[in-house]
Amino acid sequence: MDRNRLEFAVVSTAIGECALVWNEDAEIVGSTLPHGSSDQLRAAVRGWYPGAVEAPADPVEAAVEGLKHLLEDGEGDLAEIHLNMSAVPDFDRRVYEIVRAIPPGETRTYGEVATELGSPGAAQAVGQAMGRNPFPPIVPCHRVLAAGRRVGGFSARGGPRTKIRMLETEGVYLEQPTLFDL
Repeated sequence: MDRNRLEFAVVSTAIGECALVWNEDAEIVGSTLPHGSSDQLRAAVRGWYPGAVEAPADPVEAAVEGLKHLLEDGEGDLAEIHLNMSAVPDFDRRVYEIVRAIPPGETRTYGEVATELGSPGAAQAVGQAMGRNPFPPIVPCHRVLAAGRRVGGFSARGGPRTKIRMLETEGVYLEQPTLFDL
């Protein structure tokens, strides 16, 4: 594979078609949650990564399986997936490293992440970094909440409703489930 060539694959998951983008070293350089139809997803990936070529996911098969498992039943640890963060600003990279350590079934607030960074007043900056996250859900931005365990923002299709459903798949309920939800 050419040293500068990026490849991507569309991956069918329990919540729809996602995509993984990787480099010649099989490092993930980007991922995305469902983005409308598969054609819209492909167009979005090609817009974010000009020149990326759709290819079989063999080089990143472990990432594909981990992604499917997480989105199907809320289990699995994607922390072992190697990400290439060379294009990510330092602050964002530090935020993503902290957020990657949040296991399925747990959450943190933007303020807690900021405190762990050593910047307790940077909750808003953490939220902005989450909004720029090029690796969802490998960097599980859905596990980061606003103060008071409120949902906060979510830039994926479906917005906060998608975030809530992803958390519920992992066993996190921000509100008590009703009999109809069980």
